[in-house]
Amino acid sequence: MDLLRAQKPLLATASAMVMLAVFCLIAMVFDDRMLLGVNVWTKPLKFAVAFALYSFTLAWLLYHPHRGQRWTKKLALLFAITAIIDVGFIVLQASRGTFSHFNTAEDQVNSIGQIVFMSGVPGLFIANLAISGILIWQKVGDRATTIAMRAGLMISVIGMGLGYLVGWAGTQVARDANGGLVELNARHTFGGVDGGPGIPIAGWSTVAGDLRIPHFLGIHGMQVLIVVTIAMTALSPRITVLRDERVRSLIVTVFGSAYAGLLAITLWQALRGQSLVHPDMLTLLAAGTVIAFAVGALIWWWPATPSSGVTVHSAVTTGESDQVTSHAGEMSRWTPHRTQRSM
Repeated sequence: MDLLRAQKPLLATASAMVMLAVFCLIAMVFDDRMLLGVNVWTKPLKFAVAFALYSFTLAWLLYHPHRGQRWTKKLALLFAITAIIDVGFIVLQASRGTFSHFNTAEDQVNSIGQIVFMSGVPGLFIANLAISGILIWQKVGDRATTIAMRAGLMISVIGMGLGYLVGWAGTQVARDANGGLVELNARHTFGGVDGGPGIPIAGWSTVAGDLRIPHFLGIHGMQVLIVVTIAMTALSPRITVLRDERVRSLIVTVFGSAYAGLLAITLWQALRGQSLVHPDMLTLLAAGTVIAFAVGALIWWWPATPSSGVTVHSAVTTGESDQVTSHAGEMSRWTPHRTQRSM
């Protein structure tokens, strides 16, 4: 209930998006109109789920005590308002059986909607960027949670920014659900056209590069890292090594670095017009390098003597006193195996 009172705009947005997702699922049963090969309600559904997850995660982060709360509350309100406006326009266009993004049709509804829509997108980006700038220097929960928050916010800002690369793929003329031809001033597919064969549910192209993949991975990087941190904390009573804060911090640091590396690879892959499911040897080599780096980093920096005397605090604990204590100060920093043995 404290979270609800503290972050009403974001949680109201998350709740509205959940209800919208349910509505879209029901609408897909009764409305069989198609847009670029998928049901017209598929896009609103995906945006509703994405914004529900992001809004709730952001509310959870901002619920933790931090400096600059007066500003983050205002920015959270800006984020919530622009999210509702943007997704609302996507729903409106879906109900009309036409495109929301990059639609150049000159009818009055679309013309006004595009102005509002294109004004709201920068609002989302700026609000998220400003919140990241405020929180990035602060501590939230224990050290592992703080690392997840900082890395996740940076990755999410990058993911949102990737949306501005869509115009690089060129223009496209596509047929809407009503049978009319619509000129789109941008597209997300490199080396092909939007609406071709795609991965089930996600719809990502299986024959060309798709910028939506790194865009998606980037936006939701924060949720992934926080879930990893919470999972480690939840498992710590059963897995002794996870009780050591150094171990949890190391794992989330390496995981976040590897996640950023794979994000970069999917972006590189998309810009080369290559499908996610048909990687070439260069892509496989790059992915293998990232994985090898992650495994090597874990081996090199893994504490030689994990402590069983570390007090584990929940990753969702609020307050400034969430500190991890250890015996005799011997757990104060990581030391590579080589250094441990030379001593």
